[in-house]
Amino acid sequence: MWSRGPDRDSFPISGACRLIELFRSEVEKEPDLALLSIVVGAIENSLTERKPSNPEQDKQTLKSRHQNDSKSDKLVKVGFPVITYEEVSTLYDKFVGIIRGALGNEAKTKHLQTASRALIKKVSDVIWNSLTRSYYKDRAHLQSLYSYLTGSKLDCFGVAFAVVAACQVLGYTDVHLALSEDHAWVVFGPDGNETAEVTWHGKGNEDKRGQPIGAGAITTSWLYVAGYPVVCTRHMEVAALVSSINPSIDSTTDAFEVALMQQRLLWLLYEQGYLSGYPMALGNLGELEEVRRYDDGKVRPDASELFQEAIGSARKNYCNRHVYPYTFQGGYYFRNKMYKEAFGSWADAGDVIRSYNYSRDDEEIYKEFIEIANELIPQIMKIESSGHSARSILKDPQCFAHLLRFYDGICKWEEESQTPILHIGWAKPLVSTISKFDADVRAQVNIICHDESTDEAKDNSSIDNESQSADDVSMSQSSSAISATASSENTPKELGEEMEAVANSHPTTTLYSHKMKGLKDLLLAEKLNTHAISLHLTAQSQVFVSKKQKASGDGTDSNAHCSIRPKRIRRE
Repeated sequence: MWSRGPDRDSFPISGACRLIELFRSEVEKEPDLALLSIVVGAIENSLTERKPSNPEQDKQTLKSRHQNDSKSDKLVKVGFPVITYEEVSTLYDKFVGIIRGALGNEAKTKHLQTASRALIKKVSDVIWNSLTRSYYKDRAHLQSLYSYLTGSKLDCFGVAFAVVAACQVLGYTDVHLALSEDHAWVVFGPDGNETAEVTWHGKGNEDKRGQPIGAGAITTSWLYVAGYPVVCTRHMEVAALVSSINPSIDSTTDAFEVALMQQRLLWLLYEQGYLSGYPMALGNLGELEEVRRYDDGKVRPDASELFQEAIGSARKNYCNRHVYPYTFQGGYYFRNKMYKEAFGSWADAGDVIRSYNYSRDDEEIYKEFIEIANELIPQIMKIESSGHSARSILKDPQCFAHLLRFYDGICKWEEESQTPILHIGWAKPLVSTISKFDADVRAQVNIICHDESTDEAKDNSSIDNESQSADDVSMSQSSSAISATASSENTPKELGEEMEAVANSHPTTTLYSHKMKGLKDLLLAEKLNTHAISLHLTAQSQVFVSKKQKASGDGTDSNAHCSIRPKRIRRE
């Protein structure tokens, strides 16, 4: 049976230095997840639940995080609380009591014993059934055990983390967090190959607790990152806890001490090597560094290097199936007025999302893409079209190629999905953006339409998925080196450096989606037919029968080439 609890010598915690000492001592051994979550939650909630006592502190704006937003995000100082041993010990004992009281007979007694699915279900039921239902799941500061023990409230991540912490209390060392970019579940078993849902995502999904992740969801769903989640070690679970810290006091103001606490803890874990396989945490650290560099005399990567490191981690460890590393980087470039680079990062994000099928579970990444398409890109177009600089991105064919690749990813994401994506709200900004590029600029882009018939020989779905993943990585790496140039299969190697120079001025981009391939001639026409482009984008999409469905005979007529989607339900 495993339970250590707080060490009296580590308390009281009255400042960031004492907190760092506690975390440093914990990561030198097997970290106590419950202890660290209670302490961090107590500090975060204390610092974010009240406004600064001195109104003049509102003027201490260190830096706006989102220069495109009319609201001014601020960091304000509110005073570090004193966290006592008695407070933490009481809450820790309460958590242990809840878990052992309900599952005492399930505590590990044999050294080689591993958790069962039934145990995972029982633990998650204990956590779930002790939560209050009178709150919104999207509220801030509900991810820690402190929130659970003082208010019976947890968000989606908090429930999953609590289940893992509870299994640690019971003595099970094989139960670990698995994290996608917007969901959390657990892995367990002797080889860590078993999966189980323990929390909800969206409405009406709470009855999935204890069930394994479905194979179909793994291969096509962004929510499960195509089976490439961040599977945590115990130390990476500490990184997940720190990455989930939310410094916000309200929609415009962050608590300085919470942001600094998170930043310092992330650097501690970074130096220990626990962030190298965690792209989201690297991106969060990059954003903190962009707002305020942490300077303790050490030479550290800057924000841009951290964003690039997150992308490298996603490519190396997760088959380039994570979208947020690219949107992190694109946002950074946007805020620093590096618009061409931002277009390139967003196009890389489009390359990743095109490998998925859209569903209603993808709300968060949908909002990310629609903000890029309908707010950020139009802002760039407005800024760039207001002048006549020869260096304007509107005169750069590579930027036009980036845009095509970005929108091609969105259109491909829509194909074979049950729910449409592209409505008139998408089409208007796209048409407006494309119309800003002169015909001679658009004509310099060599557009290649991907021929799906070349893939017919690869009708085995697993082989096809591996090929697609490799292609995604290849395209993203290519775009980083030569913006929107052709992949190796489209560019003969013998052309060498001379072809590379030509590609920089006459970029090549490959279109994969049926909608964008159908727009090729319209996009390159000397006079744009904006009405036709808009109609084509918003037309009811054809749902093409996948090779996997054909092979399995999953209720689909093998002679049917496509089926027409039901009448479009337009988003508000």
